[in-house]
Amino acid sequence: MDAVLVLNADLGPLHRVPIKHAIRMLMRQVAEIHEAEPDRHLGIFPMPRVLRLVRYVVTRWRYTHGPAWSKGGVLRRDGHRCGYCPAPATTVDHILPRSRGGRNTWQNTISACYACNQRKANLAPAEAGMQLLRQPTVPSWSSMMQR
Repeated sequence: MDAVLVLNADLGPLHRVPIKHAIRMLMRQVAEIHEAEPDRHLGIFPMPRVLRLVRYVVTRWRYTHGPAWSKGGVLRRDGHRCGYCPAPATTVDHILPRSRGGRNTWQNTISACYACNQRKANLAPAEAGMQLLRQPTVPSWSSMMQR
């Protein structure tokens, strides 16, 4: 098991954390074990599957603006697939290049494999003779948490 589900005090799901973080939450007494692995212990604690926070955390921020832009977020949003070909993506490409005024935004960036990113270079996709397989979108918090 690599992650532990964290529930709010009202049993609404919040996020997943690594085991080490879950144990630290138990040590600080900010969470309680809601569900544990049978017959497995980590020190004095049963191996947690699900934690429940002791106090309710207001999550209004999750429903207002989407997550902040990041290269890792673009790769996660696109499922690590190139936006120009079916290859796995390892880089992020600016649809309108930064040298031409393009910005680091969700709508202006897409995951790309190294070859496609190099081929497109400092051009717009149409100028490079390339077509986007999908249009970039601004992800929601819930879509980012599922990936």
